[in-house]
Amino acid sequence: MAVTSMQAVNVIGLMEHIDEVIMVLGESGVFHPDEVGSFYDDLQEFTHLQTKNIYAESLTNLKTALQKTRRSFPLEDVSDYAPSFDELEGMSAFIAANIDDLLEDREIAMTRLRAAKQKLSVAEHFAGLDVEIGDVLKLKYMKARFGRLPKDSMPKLEAFKNNRFVDYMVCTEDNTHCWGVYFAPADMIDQVDRIFNGLDFEPAFLEGGSATPGQRIEEYRKLIPMLEKQVKDEEKKLDRYLKENREVIVRCLSKLEELYLYSGIRNKAMQHGKSFIIVGWVPTENAKELRGKLKLIKSVELDFSDAKDEMDKRPPVRLKNCFLAKPFEYYTEMYGVPKYNEMDPTLFVAITYVIIFGVMFADLGQGFCLAIVGWLMWKLKKMKIGKILAPCGISSMVFGTLFGSFFGFEHALDPMYRSMGYSSKPIEVMASENTNLIIMGAIGVGVFLLITAMFLNVYSSLKQKDYGRALFSTSGIAGIVFYSATVYGLYAEIFMDRHVMTLPYILGLIVLPFLLIFFCEPLSGLINRKKDWKPESWGGYIVENLFESIEVLLSYVTNTMSFLRVGAFVLVHAGMMLVVFVLAETVGGAGYWAVVVIGNAIVMVLEALLVAIQVLRLEYYEMFSRFYSGEGRAYEPVKLKIE
Repeated sequence: MAVTSMQAVNVIGLMEHIDEVIMVLGESGVFHPDEVGSFYDDLQEFTHLQTKNIYAESLTNLKTALQKTRRSFPLEDVSDYAPSFDELEGMSAFIAANIDDLLEDREIAMTRLRAAKQKLSVAEHFAGLDVEIGDVLKLKYMKARFGRLPKDSMPKLEAFKNNRFVDYMVCTEDNTHCWGVYFAPADMIDQVDRIFNGLDFEPAFLEGGSATPGQRIEEYRKLIPMLEKQVKDEEKKLDRYLKENREVIVRCLSKLEELYLYSGIRNKAMQHGKSFIIVGWVPTENAKELRGKLKLIKSVELDFSDAKDEMDKRPPVRLKNCFLAKPFEYYTEMYGVPKYNEMDPTLFVAITYVIIFGVMFADLGQGFCLAIVGWLMWKLKKMKIGKILAPCGISSMVFGTLFGSFFGFEHALDPMYRSMGYSSKPIEVMASENTNLIIMGAIGVGVFLLITAMFLNVYSSLKQKDYGRALFSTSGIAGIVFYSATVYGLYAEIFMDRHVMTLPYILGLIVLPFLLIFFCEPLSGLINRKKDWKPESWGGYIVENLFESIEVLLSYVTNTMSFLRVGAFVLVHAGMMLVVFVLAETVGGAGYWAVVVIGNAIVMVLEALLVAIQVLRLEYYEMFSRFYSGEGRAYEPVKLKIE
């Protein structure tokens, strides 16, 4: 539940040593480059080193060629490989050209094979014609058209039975078309063609020459195996080249990827006279090692400073959590990473999300299935959501045991409870007398979590030295007192029959905190020692905040009521499974278990999706909005991702 400590790095040196510096910074794998302008105000005498990544073209050409082979080439560590730019450019161009030539030869062979198969397919439809196609096509006074006609169009030929030139001779048929030929005098062929085009006739290419369709078929059947062998030979040539040169290809690709990344550091560097300047960030734990390596380079001057002293430069943030909470960084980052001096909410999300999910999806059997599915999603597909679903499934099993639900069977666990000395399960969800308990319990959970979120806001505000927000905001000390006193007062008056809403109670614990919230902005400015803490017009401020106060009050109510969905889903789950069993009993017989299994599957998928979304909504809108901004920027070091 923290962020990694960072150090701001400022590197100055002579231009002749910049490549050495960039290599050290890049190979460290921990350097996050930043804009020089964010560290220095006056940049009039500074110039950018380069605007174009010189490695982009070579890398793109090589990757394009390799992608066409549909083979994978995992990157490797090439820190010991130091070719010049010209050598690397020439090597990548040579590899790409060789691959392109081999791919072109394979494509030519495949094109010939596809053409032969297409010709064979067409010729087979005219196998019964014992004439040489070439002689037919060369007729001077008669023209022939070979092709296919949709079967739906065949009856339409009857409309032209009085036209002696419209006659279609069918050779073969398939499921949708009749393959054949029609003839017409040379001076009438255009008219006949228009008629057949209107009937959706599709011409087919039959190779001419002194051969019948049957002879052509024999030729194609002999040619196709030869072409297939040629395709395989070309494929083997490509495989052999990639295998024999794999090491060279991988090293060249890895080096280009590495230098392409490192060139990003150069793009952010600036030049002043004969010197360069590079700025960025590095984790404190890696600062000492990086300092030692940079000091070995001549002319280099270094300045390391704690990120806490450089807050105006917006230090990047790397989250640091235990292995149980780490999967939930996915949710935190999806909302936005914290600012450097802001609290990391990941652990809070991990705990609350898992517990609330378990309550809303409480079923021992279905929870077990969800945990297995989540584990498989991560292990097989590396899906981040899988590592979140697995603990959520375990939480569902725990609360499913408490509620006594096993694949919707509400009393399947009764023998276990009796063996433990209980007469029945602890909570009977479907009992009408427990409905109010579940609903009020959900609201109670909401009140507790909202107050917790407010305390987290106080902690985070103090950490950021924003004392005004900690004391007077809607989620500060004033907000906690106002909300807690209001909730307790209403609960005591309505449900405990205790009169606590006395005048001193209302004035001291409700009215006074609300007034502090109302005047939060000027009070915060005053306590934070801002010169312009007074509003331009007190009258305008009061009128404007009267409307905002309504929104504040509504937010307390709506945030609290939103937690009703927790109790509602407890009841919905039991209700959906009740429907499944009613349907199963209606079907009866062998279909009973089929309906139960299918119903459980549908409920699991549907409810898991809905619960996951609803709990995330509670996290983001009801709790995060109280204490978390997520306006930081992520730590993104220049690092080659070696597979």
